[in-house]
Amino acid sequence: MDETLDTLGKIVVAALGSSVTGYSIAFHELTLTAQPGDIVSVMRFLRDDVRCQFCNLIDVTAIDWPSRELRFDVVYHLLSPKLNLRIRVKAATDESTSVPSIIDVFPGADWFERETYDLYGIVFTGHPDMRRILTDYGFEGHPLRKDFPLTGYVEVRYDDEQKRVVYEPVKLVQDFRNFDFMSPWEGPGYVLPGDEKALPAKAGS
Repeated sequence: MDETLDTLGKIVVAALGSSVTGYSIAFHELTLTAQPGDIVSVMRFLRDDVRCQFCNLIDVTAIDWPSRELRFDVVYHLLSPKLNLRIRVKAATDESTSVPSIIDVFPGADWFERETYDLYGIVFTGHPDMRRILTDYGFEGHPLRKDFPLTGYVEVRYDDEQKRVVYEPVKLVQDFRNFDFMSPWEGPGYVLPGDEKALPAKAGS
């Protein structure tokens, strides 16, 4: 299997030149790295070339690497029923650089790209309806970014007096606790609340 994938990787790299910066094989899966600006031509080649025939788009999503200059990998998964092979294509981008939509090649990418925009904030140019698809109207931020707070920014509830849904700043009903992830046999270097009752009494007290 890996030999077949290696041969396919070499074919794609040779055919697309600088549009594809490399490929790797891990766990019997082939991953291509592509230039984001050339993603449409890469996808068209993978779909139409007789040696590939990846005619099924499985998914479009992203990965967030906050510490990296190009913090996002836009990830495409394709299937070739004819060859019984799968392929992954990654294109790196940052918060301010958009990626061309592949709708002209795979119309089914429509909602996938909207979902990626909604959850990560990656904009796909040429998309006919680039708006949120999962979060609510007026939602702030992109919830699958690593820097998005776990509590979100607002909470939603139904107000009986106003007879409508209202948005309010998040109010935590319980403070976050600090946990010590040390060995229970070593114990912390401070007295835990309640343990002071077990300390020996001072002389004269």
